Amino acid sequence: MRVAVVGGGPGGLYAAALLKRLDPGREITVWERNAPDDTFGFGVVLSDETLGGIEHADPVVYAALQDEFVRWDDIDIVHRGVHHTSGGHGFAALGRRRLLEILHERCRSLGVELCFRAEAPDPAELTRTYDLVVAADGVRSPTREAYADVFGPSVEEHRCRYIWLAADFALDAFRFEIAGTEHGVMQLHAYPYAADASTVIVEMREEVWRAAGFEDLDARESVERCAKIFSDALGGRPLRSNKSAWTTFRTVVNDRWSHGNLVLLGDAAHTAHFSIGSGTKLAVEDALALAACLQERPTLDEALAAYERERRPVVASTQRAARASLEWFENVGLYVGQHPRQFAFNLLTRSRRVTHDNLRLRDAHFTAAVEREFGCPPGTPPMFTPFRLRGLTLRNRVVVSPMDMYSAVDGVPGDFHLVHLGARALGGAGLVMTEMVCVSAEGRITPGCAGLYTHRQAESWRRITDFVRAQAPGTAIGVQLGHSGRKGSTKLMWEGIDEPLEEGGWPLVAASPIPYGPASQSPRHLSRAQLTDIREQFASAAWRAARCGFDLLELHCAHGYLLSGFLSPLTNRRTDAYGGSLERRLRFPLEVFDAVRAVWPEERPMTVRISATDWAEGGTTGDDAVAVARAFAAHGADAVDVSTGQVVADEQPEYGRSYQTPYADRIRHETGLPVIAVGAISSWDDVNSLILAGRTDLCALARPHLYDPHWTLHAAAEQGYEGPGVAWPKPYRAGSRRPQTGRTDAPRPRLSLGSREQPSTTPVKPA
Repeated sequence: MRVAVVGGGPGGLYAAALLKRLDPGREITVWERNAPDDTFGFGVVLSDETLGGIEHADPVVYAALQDEFVRWDDIDIVHRGVHHTSGGHGFAALGRRRLLEILHERCRSLGVELCFRAEAPDPAELTRTYDLVVAADGVRSPTREAYADVFGPSVEEHRCRYIWLAADFALDAFRFEIAGTEHGVMQLHAYPYAADASTVIVEMREEVWRAAGFEDLDARESVERCAKIFSDALGGRPLRSNKSAWTTFRTVVNDRWSHGNLVLLGDAAHTAHFSIGSGTKLAVEDALALAACLQERPTLDEALAAYERERRPVVASTQRAARASLEWFENVGLYVGQHPRQFAFNLLTRSRRVTHDNLRLRDAHFTAAVEREFGCPPGTPPMFTPFRLRGLTLRNRVVVSPMDMYSAVDGVPGDFHLVHLGARALGGAGLVMTEMVCVSAEGRITPGCAGLYTHRQAESWRRITDFVRAQAPGTAIGVQLGHSGRKGSTKLMWEGIDEPLEEGGWPLVAASPIPYGPASQSPRHLSRAQLTDIREQFASAAWRAARCGFDLLELHCAHGYLLSGFLSPLTNRRTDAYGGSLERRLRFPLEVFDAVRAVWPEERPMTVRISATDWAEGGTTGDDAVAVARAFAAHGADAVDVSTGQVVADEQPEYGRSYQTPYADRIRHETGLPVIAVGAISSWDDVNSLILAGRTDLCALARPHLYDPHWTLHAAAEQGYEGPGVAWPKPYRAGSRRPQTGRTDAPRPRLSLGSREQPSTTPVKPA
């Protein structure tokens, strides 16, 4: 096999070395346009996981790296002049130039041909004359761009400028420092990579960079300015550059990673922001996987397909974490008002890979200090601290999210709802929410949706609230009121979600006559008189809800239903006083809110659920969501339940663990309004992390409560918590400990003899 590697960075060099080591008969050539000692950046951080893979694949390279590594455990965070240290993290780094030298030496010793200061031949020629072409030519990969129509690259530039620099001394920890300047917030990321050197990255938002005048400074002046801003971290020492320049980070994603005998590797295939780790780490792991797949699979096509299958999920997970980290630093100005220790915890958990429980294992002392400052009594996880909304005090921060059950008859909740909501109330959550309860028959989503527009429906709801109050004292129950708008008159979810009824349907109304999907019914444009009628339907339903004994009322202004349809510019095309600018699109939802608040008891809280983004171009933005939240707060909303999407059928959500929480986080910090975070929050560790970091006040979970109605009780048991934040119902107390399982341990041997010991030749004396 003849192999061409385009790009002489760590990923390309290591791939070449591995492929040659596994099959010395391969003819392998590496092209690198730069000189051998030209490199971008200074230090490289590798994880123990990556090092383990290198050790197994090439002990020679591993041994050389081991001799060079600088290791440390601590992360230092300096904010508002206060220094906090968190330990137990474990890092290993070395100079990028030294890493390249090690790989150069290994490639030469194996017989790989290295061509420096040489442009690779045209990709078409390479693919014609070589059996395999590995494109490891970086984030701006010319090889990838030559086949952009096949690879489908997406390159996104972000909002911060940064510059790679170095200092001629070794820090004793990974250091993050926040500088509040007259121009805005700037941050430093720094770590040692040799006994006498550290990487120093200075980063700030584009507008801060321009306001500070960096745009007009030459390279020397930029370096001197950065050293002055972060003189405390540097101990007054200077910084140096290596052809360093201010740049913006580019996230690269590709639809495909291979085309015929051409395959992408490292930054050519994907990038992940430097704040969570090294792109070198991903590239080296790519090289390991590619070499293994080529060894294991009988054909090249199968090997390249297996390589992509293996690496794509790992890379996608890393990129999700990297985006969360990147966006945290882009928006670090939101958090500068936090107490320095909570700020440090927030920074450490920013990517959602390090969590409350994980950090407690790494550094129990630091985590306990954050909990004390937050107000956690001894032995109390953050999720079991109380929270007050108006006259209602919730005993913990867990909310059973509204979930449509599609099991009502003529809008009447029956025995199913009693068991469903009753079971979750017994399960320990601080607040249990009903599904969206419709304010009219025409406002239902499906024929199975519950309502609160008749006396009979109200009586059935009263039966449920009475049960919760009697059998689950301390658990609050809330009602969510809504109107389906253009998303109504559809089949039950399991019969065809969002599909229109084939018979027995009803006419739809909406802000504008735009159907939800291609097969959906076209709604009628609401007249002023109809708007008044619907507003009164909401008020009547709220009056009934109060008499039913609900503790909290939530107005549903999300997910493309009627009120959400007024808020989104994609679904509101009105030209009257209820359409156009955001202020005008808010008018009807605020009128409804005011009408409901007027009949809802003063001491009981009222929240609003919104879709903070439509996940579609031209739709609601994060800025809009903040403005919407502020508007409802000004009208008396006690909290905002921050969801996203489901407004238009062609949305493109960016799913992932806790993927909606950044929107709640932003609203909380920009408005000061309490928020409820939702969206793929699945573990009690996530709940503790989000609350302790100050990203949300309450966490609403849906699917976990379908899987386990007693999710909150079990979270308490698993954390060994028995305080007032949760209460086992008396009949269930015998189950408050995890049941024993079958035996998994084996008896320990009575005697253990070393394998190298020789049998004794001394006779045994009888007792």
